[in-house]
Amino acid sequence: MAAGRPTWQGHLRLSLVTCPIALYTATDASGDVHFNMLHKKTHNRIRMIPTDPDIGPIERSDIVKGYEYEKGEYIVVTQDEIDSVRLESTRTIDIERFVPADDIDRLYWDNPYFLVPDGKLAAEAYGVIREAMTKAGQVALGRVVMHQRERLLAIEPRENGMVAWSLRSNREVRDAASHFDAIPDKKPDAAMIQIAQKIIEQKEGPFDPEQFNDRYEDALRALIKEKQKGKGRKVTAPEEPADTNVVDLMEALRASLGKAPAKAAAKKPAAKTAHKPAARKKAG
Repeated sequence: MAAGRPTWQGHLRLSLVTCPIALYTATDASGDVHFNMLHKKTHNRIRMIPTDPDIGPIERSDIVKGYEYEKGEYIVVTQDEIDSVRLESTRTIDIERFVPADDIDRLYWDNPYFLVPDGKLAAEAYGVIREAMTKAGQVALGRVVMHQRERLLAIEPRENGMVAWSLRSNREVRDAASHFDAIPDKKPDAAMIQIAQKIIEQKEGPFDPEQFNDRYEDALRALIKEKQKGKGRKVTAPEEPADTNVVDLMEALRASLGKAPAKAAAKKPAAKTAHKPAARKKAG
């Protein structure tokens, strides 16, 4: 049984095959450390009051939505007008196409959701779609209207279920060339590359997410815990690493090769899954 409330409920449709499904957010940010703004003397929580620069504080009922088409110039749009352009297919994810996962640039992959059958009667059709996708080795593309926006979804089998990834639109992804074109195209020294490759080999190992905790988040929690006990603590920032000078780059590479730890031991293989997602194409 899925835990928590679904983010979205509706139907998944492949041609004439339809099954009720629900989407659950696959990530959890509730454990992050969040700070509230307080008055420095009273420690009362600060209230944000909507304010017009000409007339001062205003009621929220007096706030309307506006689109800035020029600096300081707005088109006012009412909620009724926004509602009038909502898409009708808000409760159905129609699978439009199947593509190899490698064809989707990693810059487009956004948020993951667990896509599960909604009710016992949905399990059979859900299983047929999942197994057919597993055998085809491709991901399904469909559209969903969520949070008043239409998003493209990439759906892939995972274990005995499916995961739907929201994909960023073409407008949201910036052109890499505008950032990378200024990088010199000169090939680095071959000997330096070989040493760097050996360093990479020494650092190779399996991915274990448990080894990659947010150390800043852990430090914040430790600080808060100490302050709760009344200890207090002076926090000092670590020194920033110095830039590598071009002159001593070879020396730095050789020193790194000597310091590199032994290759990480392989972990015990995980239980077999119904489908291993294809490696995604590198951005760039």
